[in-house]
Amino acid sequence: MAGVMYRRRKRRPAAGGMLEAALDYAALGWSVCRGAEPGGAGGRACGCDRMGCPDPAAHPLSAAWGLEATTSPETIRRWWTETPGANVILPTGRVFDVFDVPADAGVMALARMDRAGVNAGPVAAVDGRRYLFFVATRSPVDEDEWWSCHLDCVPETISETPGLRWHCRDSYVLAAPSRLPSGEQAGWIRSPRSGEGITELPDPIVVLDVLADTCD
Repeated sequence: MAGVMYRRRKRRPAAGGMLEAALDYAALGWSVCRGAEPGGAGGRACGCDRMGCPDPAAHPLSAAWGLEATTSPETIRRWWTETPGANVILPTGRVFDVFDVPADAGVMALARMDRAGVNAGPVAAVDGRRYLFFVATRSPVDEDEWWSCHLDCVPETISETPGLRWHCRDSYVLAAPSRLPSGEQAGWIRSPRSGEGITELPDPIVVLDVLADTCD
């Protein structure tokens, strides 16, 4: 029953448009950059100029996104004034990392964490297919024991956890209220804001243990 309840919970897109959402993330101390828009010339799924884009509307506009990402309100306002329909991208491995799992696994993991009293932290859903668990970023000292990925890049060492992706340094995720070619939006299941405060980012090892079980 818990799984059904979680699966049917509605996602909450960030209030307002892309600019307002980007400014709100910056106020949290989360760097942002612009992402591609859905739709393009010739009926393409993505607004970028790449034919057959492998990740339509879910990637940065600029190849230099890692350097350009910022929390500057002035820069953010200029960017979204120039391209108001641009999606919002959050670089990972700076303030937070993100575990990215199939939606069914995410639903089960949330139910398990709630029953066990484990802090799940901020959780987002993308296109109804993926759940994103935001966790505290790891120390650079032990980063080499981890991996960072886009799309389906998964190391052989985690073949026992199919569908689990980990975004840390040199990676990024799509943020609410970004739109996808399907017409769906990214949205928050558990907001990064809690009342007047900020939702605590949980220990990644604790969250990973639960996600590994649900993805097994």
